[in-house]
Amino acid sequence: MQNKLFFIAVGMIIVGVSMLIMSLAPVRAIIQQLPEGTVRSRWKTLSVLILMFIGGYTLYAFLSLQASIYSLTGLVVPGIFLGGAIFVYLICSLSLTTARDLQQMYILEQETITDPLMGIYNRRYLEKRLTEESLRASRYEQPFSIFLLDIDRFKTINDTYGHPLGDIVLKKLAKAIVGSVREVDVVIRYGGEEILVILPNTTMEHAVELAERLRLNIAETRMIEPDPYKGRPAIHITVSIGVSGYRFADGWDNSSRVVERADKALYEAKERGRNRVVSSENDTDSC
Repeated sequence: MQNKLFFIAVGMIIVGVSMLIMSLAPVRAIIQQLPEGTVRSRWKTLSVLILMFIGGYTLYAFLSLQASIYSLTGLVVPGIFLGGAIFVYLICSLSLTTARDLQQMYILEQETITDPLMGIYNRRYLEKRLTEESLRASRYEQPFSIFLLDIDRFKTINDTYGHPLGDIVLKKLAKAIVGSVREVDVVIRYGGEEILVILPNTTMEHAVELAERLRLNIAETRMIEPDPYKGRPAIHITVSIGVSGYRFADGWDNSSRVVERADKALYEAKERGRNRVVSSENDTDSC
């Protein structure tokens, strides 16, 4: 009987240690996916605790085997160790599976709201963010502004150099805009070559200043390098920008009206000769 209990206890110990060693694999995978910070440090601490648990479990098994003191009641401690090891393995494995599922969901969500050509947000994301900013503005009286940007005579580039080159121009334009605005600002492809930028907690005055700096930066940026073999010169572009903001003085405003005013300002910029910034308040016109 004692021999049978002895082998049962040894089996529990081997399985328990094995489960704890297996737990280290998902923990390591989670640590590799996490950026430096508090959460990653805690997972590292957990891996150290698991190693300590393995050491203590192994030491207990060695001492018990040396003493050969296994009886029916002596299976309680190995059984508890085994249950704890199984629990640790299940928690670590489920954590890794959950993390991967959440990451996959995030990737799929990003794909649905990202424009595949320009790499910025698409029209589907626009309404959600504009609604959020309008609610925040009305509730907390925090200003927010937008500007709507359009490439001047973009059709000429497509007709002259072809759509593949036009696509490169759109990609570089998106990159230039993202690099010129703040991280909190939201850059969205509004349609065709039109791009809308949401500027949280930004007054109209500052929005116009940012739009003007962006206009000058784009005009100075070489979108396509010259190709002497094809006789193609360097390609530069200019943009027209309409700026609008949430109006507190109206008593009630909404995102649709903000976009509508920006669109009218953009149209006015085009009418005035392009390559300029026009504010919906008609108090700023720079070129």
